[in-house]
Amino acid sequence: MGADRVGGLSAVLVATVERLCRYPVKSMLGEDLHEAEVSERGIAGDRGWALLDADTGRVVSAKHPRLWAGVLGFTAVTGLGGRVAVLGPDGEVVDEGGLSERLGRKVRLVDVPPLGASVERSVPEEVLARGVRAEVGFTVSELGRGAPSGTFFDFAPLHLLTTAALAAADAPAAAAGRYRPNLVLRTPGGVAGFVENGWVEGELAVGPELRLHVLAATPRCAVPTLAHGPGLPRSAAALRVLAERNRVVPLPGMSALPCLGVYARVLRPGRVRVGDRVGPVS
Repeated sequence: MGADRVGGLSAVLVATVERLCRYPVKSMLGEDLHEAEVSERGIAGDRGWALLDADTGRVVSAKHPRLWAGVLGFTAVTGLGGRVAVLGPDGEVVDEGGLSERLGRKVRLVDVPPLGASVERSVPEEVLARGVRAEVGFTVSELGRGAPSGTFFDFAPLHLLTTAALAAADAPAAAAGRYRPNLVLRTPGGVAGFVENGWVEGELAVGPELRLHVLAATPRCAVPTLAHGPGLPRSAAALRVLAERNRVVPLPGMSALPCLGVYARVLRPGRVRVGDRVGPVS
């Protein structure tokens, strides 16, 4: 069972939604949900907010860990009416001024991306070789090429990851949060390897309503190697294993990169629930 050919989905693939995650503020820890509405803009409330660096005007991202690894020490949660609160490591509410003080740079919390919003992405191999605090090369990329305008997604509105791929990466299911998926899919026994690689350009049915188009394998940056709060300490292996075992060309014209999981866009909105069946669109 499982996807075994590039460019399509195996006709016998069946998985279930094991975990459903939302990250209300970009690059902060998020929250687990039991069910959620999904539109063309992804899970309702996902990446609805971000921090802006007052000095550069760029969107804050832990992809540039020398500056922003500390953002992963905060958790964003959604309250009544969709209001978002930022919590510190001890569960205390932290306001914009407190975030600026703790991060050592002035930041603003915004819910609308600036025109031409961009992020800085450190070269992952240089971060591995020289450390999180080292001055390393970085690239600047525009947000959300595969997502609706006005969103804070790096590329596309949904990120899917299977338990088979986690196992192939020597990552326990409890460490899935390192890779910041929206849906963790439980693959059945006997399915092994980086099965999502074969889903690109295929269509998935998630539960009775939601339909997705798989766009590309997800290139990994330095973020999975960083500490994600107290529960997930720093781990260089989170990227190094992928560099050894799963280098994939995500999109035409790109070079082969360490990848894990896939990006997807929404073909038909719907509600998704933990336990929902996932399979190819028939």
